[in-house]
Amino acid sequence: MFTGIVEEIGKIESAPQGRLIISAQKVLEGTVLGDSIAVNGTCLTVIEMGNGTFSIEVMPETLRRTSLGGLRPGDPVNLERALAVGGRLGGHFVQGHVDATGKIVSLKPEGEAILMKVSAPPEIMRYVVEKGFIAVEGISLTIFECDATSLSISLVGFTRKNTTLGIKRPGDPANLEVDIIAKYVEHLTGGSKPGITSEFLSEHGFI
Repeated sequence: MFTGIVEEIGKIESAPQGRLIISAQKVLEGTVLGDSIAVNGTCLTVIEMGNGTFSIEVMPETLRRTSLGGLRPGDPVNLERALAVGGRLGGHFVQGHVDATGKIVSLKPEGEAILMKVSAPPEIMRYVVEKGFIAVEGISLTIFECDATSLSISLVGFTRKNTTLGIKRPGDPANLEVDIIAKYVEHLTGGSKPGITSEFLSEHGFI
């Protein structure tokens, strides 16, 4: 589990078949083999550590679901270690399970902020609401506007400086993960499967 608060920007050192080798500093502190690190919002397992680097395996399903397959040596990536029990939850609960890849449509200055519009497929937009949470490239952000095919977020200077969103351009892909609570609400209220019934409540000890 993550919070969507990026700890540092790492760099892709090499990208051999099925693996990424990433240089970093802060996220290596206390990290051991088998730990999880979110890379551009994708939860991945550390399988090897070197001098200032760590390696992760990238499965075919991950490549299908995310934009990680397009990373090349020298590319920056957002990094976050898994949430420690008792740690501050500055963003929202992020699983690191990317739902789909969207595309940056436009960037529009508004005062000191930049308004970023991102297109997203219907299976994502059904969970998107104004003022709700979404993780974009692993960053916890608040949606200030949305329609049937896109969502808009406001990027303050700190976010642009300390994450890869500061160098994104229209046409670039973006990993998206919706708020897991929205999925649970849909499931429990019968959005895709039978909802809460008296039998369900009885079976689980509520009545």
